Amino acid sequence: MNKNRITFLVGAVFIIGLIANTGCATKKMVLGQAANLDQKIAGMETAVEENQKRIKEHDERLTTLGSLITQSQSEMSQTKSEIVGKISEVRRFAQGKLILQEIIKNDEAKFDFESFELGDEAKVALDRFVETLIAQNKGLYLEIQGHADSSGPEDWNVYLGKKRAEAVMEYLHNQYHLPLHRMEVITYGSDKPIADNSTSEGRSQNRRVMILVYE
Repeated sequence: MNKNRITFLVGAVFIIGLIANTGCATKKMVLGQAANLDQKIAGMETAVEENQKRIKEHDERLTTLGSLITQSQSEMSQTKSEIVGKISEVRRFAQGKLILQEIIKNDEAKFDFESFELGDEAKVALDRFVETLIAQNKGLYLEIQGHADSSGPEDWNVYLGKKRAEAVMEYLHNQYHLPLHRMEVITYGSDKPIADNSTSEGRSQNRRVMILVYE
């Protein structure tokens, strides 16, 4: 074997070794990058799971808070109704004996849904009522109660009851000059139904005005 051939073989072996070493280094680098990427992905998945957990806990707190608010509103409405009832009882005791009661029902008043205007039939019923009052010929006190069905929010039902009672009071004052200081308006909203609010007929009956007359 001549000297040139030996030199060539040594060079070839050196190049092959260098390539092999380079391949191993590249493989290790790729594996290292893949491991780092896996760690980052695992970290992101953990963060997503934690965020989802926090969102779920937040939703649960909101649901609980909503239930507490609903319960509080219901309790406040009940308390308000009880207070109004007690005040009314005290006033009745101070005013004297109940001698007359008149109910202006919806089939007479024709209170439409979310309406408080008096129809002609309601005015006729009030005219008959005033004739009875005149026959009594006494200094009387009128408590005019407004009622609504349960279709809308309670604050709106309270407003409707008040406006319906005020419409009756204004008619009695403007038409027959009954003194305003001898009339009082009270609204019960939907707190005192006389019929089932789950039916259209029942809701119609609950839209009414009641007049209590005291000596």
